[in-house]
Amino acid sequence: MASDEPQVLQWLPAAGRPEQLMLLLHGVGDSAAGMATLAGSLRRAFPQAAVLAPDGFDRFDGDPSGALGGRQWFSLQGLDDGNRMQRVRQVLPRLAAWVRGAQQSTGVGSAATALVGFSQGAICALELAQAEDGLAGRVLAFAGRYAALPERALQHTTLHFFHGADDGVIPADHARAAMQRVAELQGDATIDIAQGVGHELPAALVDCAIDRLRTHIPHRTWAAALGAVPGLAERMASRGDGERDAED
Repeated sequence: MASDEPQVLQWLPAAGRPEQLMLLLHGVGDSAAGMATLAGSLRRAFPQAAVLAPDGFDRFDGDPSGALGGRQWFSLQGLDDGNRMQRVRQVLPRLAAWVRGAQQSTGVGSAATALVGFSQGAICALELAQAEDGLAGRVLAFAGRYAALPERALQHTTLHFFHGADDGVIPADHARAAMQRVAELQGDATIDIAQGVGHELPAALVDCAIDRLRTHIPHRTWAAALGAVPGLAERMASRGDGERDAED
C-alpha cells in the first residue's frame, strides 16, 4: 500500500521549554485528532509537556473509499498470530525515526519521553520500546497487547498497562499476561484494570495514567539510590506492581 506523509498535531507549553515529551499513537482507523481529548487531559496535568500526536503512516485499508480519513500503523487484512509481529516490525524503523525527530525538535531527551498508545498504537509503542530499550522512559499502553510476549526485560523503560475489563476487541487477559511476563523477567511495570469498561479510553483510566506518571518511581531509580545497601535494590526490583482496579 502506498503511504503518504502523516499530519502531526502538537500542543506545546504556553511559555518556556518543554520538560516532558508525550507522543500519542492512535488506534486503527482513527487519526491524530482522535487523541485530542487525551492530549487535553495530559496538558492540564503536565503544563510544561510537549504533546504530539501523529497520524498513522498509512491510510486505513478497511475504508477503501478513504471517505472517513482513517489511518493505520499496519494492516489488519489477513492478520493473525503468525504474521502480526512481522507487520509491526515493518513500521518500527520509521516510527523510531519519527520519535527521535520529535525529541530533537523539542529538546526533550529519551528519559523524559513517554509513548502513549491506544489499541494498535499501544501495540506499536510496546514493540518499539522492546526493540529500542530506552528510546522512551515510559510506555503507557491503553487497550493494547504485545505482538509477542517479550523474552527480555527492559532496563531503561517503565511500562504501564491500562485496560477495560470488558474489552471485546483486545481482551484484558493480554494485559495481564504481559504484566505477568514482565514481572517474571524482573522488569518494571504496572497494571490498572477498569471494571465495566470496553475497548475505549475512559476518564478513569486516563486518571490512573496521570497518577502513575506522577507517583511511580521506576525500579531502576530505586536501584541507583539504594545500591549501597546490599540486596535491597534487588528486592525492590523484584517487588513488581500488581494489578490495581481503576474506579469507574
